[in-house]
Amino acid sequence: MAIEVLFTGVAVRDVSTAVAWYGALFGREPDVVPHEGEAMWRVSEGGWLYVVRDAEHAGHSIAALAVSDLDATLAELAARGLHPGPAEPVGAAGRKSIATDPDGNLVSLIEVAAAP
Repeated sequence: MAIEVLFTGVAVRDVSTAVAWYGALFGREPDVVPHEGEAMWRVSEGGWLYVVRDAEHAGHSIAALAVSDLDATLAELAARGLHPGPAEPVGAAGRKSIATDPDGNLVSLIEVAAAP
């Protein structure tokens, strides 16, 4: 099986609120808005994150985004008004910081340690 694209869905109660928050996270408006209940951002060559109105499941989604420089990313997000948790080590794998969207969904920002 060859997978070319990955879509990660995040269930939210209110798409407008989510678009504002994820717009701040990504620093831009969504790339695709298929309808009023969904918005999508292309976050890498083959990776997309989308928010979808699903009140029953809102607050139970988890997404992880790998970044090359966690400290710079956290500073950039702070300038946009977002304040994820502190950068914490994850064993020998690297560091991560967790942001929580307005519905309580978790977005981990991960910096992977360089191989020795």
